[in-house]
Amino acid sequence: MSIRQTALSPGRANLALATLFLGMFVLGSGELLVVGVLDRIAADLHVTIPSAGHLVTVYALGLAIGGPILTALTIKLEKKIVLIGAVALFIACNLVAVLTHVYGLFLVLRFLIGALQGLFIAGAFIAAMSIVPPERIGKAIGIVVSGVAMSGALGLPLGTLVGQTLGWRGSFMAIVAGAVVTLIGTVALIPSVPPAGAGAGHQAKYAFAPRVLAVLFLNFIVFSAVFAALTYLVPFLQEVTGISGAMLSVFLLAYGAATAVGSFGGGRFADRNAGRTLIIGSVGIAVSLLALYLVGSIAWLVALVLLALGLSFYSIVPSLQVRVIVLAGPGGQLAQSLPVSAANVGIAFGAFAGGIAINNYSASATVITGLVFSVVTIAVAWGTGFLKPPRVEESSPATARSVPA
Repeated sequence: MSIRQTALSPGRANLALATLFLGMFVLGSGELLVVGVLDRIAADLHVTIPSAGHLVTVYALGLAIGGPILTALTIKLEKKIVLIGAVALFIACNLVAVLTHVYGLFLVLRFLIGALQGLFIAGAFIAAMSIVPPERIGKAIGIVVSGVAMSGALGLPLGTLVGQTLGWRGSFMAIVAGAVVTLIGTVALIPSVPPAGAGAGHQAKYAFAPRVLAVLFLNFIVFSAVFAALTYLVPFLQEVTGISGAMLSVFLLAYGAATAVGSFGGGRFADRNAGRTLIIGSVGIAVSLLALYLVGSIAWLVALVLLALGLSFYSIVPSLQVRVIVLAGPGGQLAQSLPVSAANVGIAFGAFAGGIAINNYSASATVITGLVFSVVTIAVAWGTGFLKPPRVEESSPATARSVPA
């Protein structure tokens, strides 16, 4: 894939990356926030908690389906304009959500907000890659991805705290305030990023090539493995480890912090050798899940295992993104919106499989389910390491540089 490089000083480039990190953090927190205030939303809108839970489902659908569609529709637009538009519409939709008392409208808004987040993610990756040298692209992607990790580690608990204090509408207004800051930063600090490459129709044949689909399947199975166990981590900690009350938050925070650290380091590993990073990280996930099952009754060891799981998991996320972009070649702009879709489908499938395990067996069975998936992950990661990008001669301006394989 060819990326049009934008010459920026190191300081200006770091500020631009910080803005993209903030955007990913704010939008990611907006995605997760509903989980922490689900009961309050259900009571306020006069629906059941399971019905309120559909807000999570439609958001994931918006991210997985709407995001790639919006990316395809805007693929020929200047990326700074795309980022500004995505954040501005994100703010508008959340403001309407705060004001509405109609559950059906709230569902529609959550789908649209999810789609806008998917559009922002794709644009953020292009912008990040355009403002750093080719040898630092993995690190730039790692910084952007770490915004999502931090939203899980800090955004969710902080948003939940605000929601418990000011109500769920107050917590949504906090997200709006963060998005306004992001919008100002995007206007002031993100440089102009002209579109590169052909239209969506031409890019699609590369973005959906078998070699790209193989890495997207790897993305799917990685998230399935982790979330089969992670979705039911609290019941596991309560029933097997014997942790309850405030200590649950401490263990979850430890995992969240590890994911943030892993995403930063994972960017550097992606620059060195993305394929090898995927294999090592997949092994780390499998070993961590096996250890979690074996030492689940020993609290301090469980804490260490969760740190290892978070580090292993998020250390490979930048490499998953880099491999998809590289293997898509000329279809990289369209393809880079697809990993988040595969991840969300994996999260849903992993949670579903883990739910079957815990309903029919025990909380420990969810860890075994994730472990089985993780073994498959190792094999798929090893196999995708042999895949090569397409050999395509592209005519591009002298300012365009290729993403290193």
